[in-house]
Amino acid sequence: MNKIKVVHYINQFFAGIGGEEKADIKPEKRDGVVGPGMGLNGLFKGEAEIVGTIICGDSYFNENVEEAQVEIIEMIKSYEPDLFIAGPAFNAGRYGVACGAIAKFVKEELNIPVLTGMYVENPGADMYSSDVYMIETGNSAASMRTALPAIAKFSMKLINGEEIGRPSEEGYLSTGKRRNIFVEEIGGKRAVDMLIKKLKHEEFETEYPMPVFDNVEPGKAIKDLSKAKIALVTSGGIVPCGNPDRIESSSASKYGRYDITGVNTLLGYETAHGGYDPSFANNDANRVIPLDILREMEAAGEIGEIYGAFYSTVGNGTAVKSSLAFAEELTETLIADKVDAVILTSTWGTCTRCGATMVKGIEKSGIPVVHICTVVPISLTVGANRIVPAVAIPYPLGDPTLDELEEKNVRRKIVEKALIALSTEVSEQTVF
Repeated sequence: MNKIKVVHYINQFFAGIGGEEKADIKPEKRDGVVGPGMGLNGLFKGEAEIVGTIICGDSYFNENVEEAQVEIIEMIKSYEPDLFIAGPAFNAGRYGVACGAIAKFVKEELNIPVLTGMYVENPGADMYSSDVYMIETGNSAASMRTALPAIAKFSMKLINGEEIGRPSEEGYLSTGKRRNIFVEEIGGKRAVDMLIKKLKHEEFETEYPMPVFDNVEPGKAIKDLSKAKIALVTSGGIVPCGNPDRIESSSASKYGRYDITGVNTLLGYETAHGGYDPSFANNDANRVIPLDILREMEAAGEIGEIYGAFYSTVGNGTAVKSSLAFAEELTETLIADKVDAVILTSTWGTCTRCGATMVKGIEKSGIPVVHICTVVPISLTVGANRIVPAVAIPYPLGDPTLDELEEKNVRRKIVEKALIALSTEVSEQTVF
């Protein structure tokens, strides 16, 4: 019997090419195993073999999804594989989105088994767990030792057409699909047993977990922007130089509030955010928080006023629970200070998840919020209501390839679109 042919997808980091500075590399293929594929290949114990590895930069894929998919699928076809594996991506947001998207595309185009792996809070899990099997991993590559054996074992079940058990039995994230099974005890007895355990405050596992519906009603549109007080919030980690609040570069446990009274442009600010190239934001923080353009609009009477401080946290890997807590806490101050609307900006994958979660946390109060972000599908999946696409992950509101005036014009157009979003009534999620 011939060995099962496997094609493996990884990003620039796990390929050993580089970190964020290489996140824009285009897809390439290499024969054989690369990076974590070495460990995975050994776990197949001769039954399967990774015949080719596809590598793509996280930023390139997420900013050029359709083009990247077309390029990658042709590379995969050249190996005539029996199985496709992406990742694992752990809690790397853009990588997770890429793994989920390309796995789904391969499944649909080539009709072969596909598999990936990631942390339950990865945005890619929210977006694609109903489409492809995802082995649940820890939130970092420190869990590689447990992730790879689980992926290898599940891969063989898929390729051999074996019956797939429940997520709790097999270790994959729930797909949201249900099926009938035969069990020894009737439903009535099982239900009574669970009820008794619940009354005794004992642990029990429901057989029918209910979905969580977490949509927030859109805030009412601003009727007169010339009288509106607008606040700025970011999950992009913009802080005064030196990061006085010591906000962590990943998995932030706090946020900062920074006075901008009389400040017209963000000189003397930098980003504390890990994961994306900080040089562009450090050179000009207006590329993440568009204070310079909003000050010009304020002076021209296009908006009433800019709130006297901006709020900032680092969205890189930050837990959903923490993001929501930040939003709910700072919203109390925004309400007390009679803020009419919020512009919230985000950079990369988990940063966008954090930002969109904060959008919902603020908007629960009734304050309308517009989310400016590059990875729009993540914002949609999390549930932001008003979304404006940005330029690129390291510089959502800028373009360092342009001269100063041209770049400000790019930023102005995005801000103008954000203001249109805030002044437009919406009844459902809308991308402007």
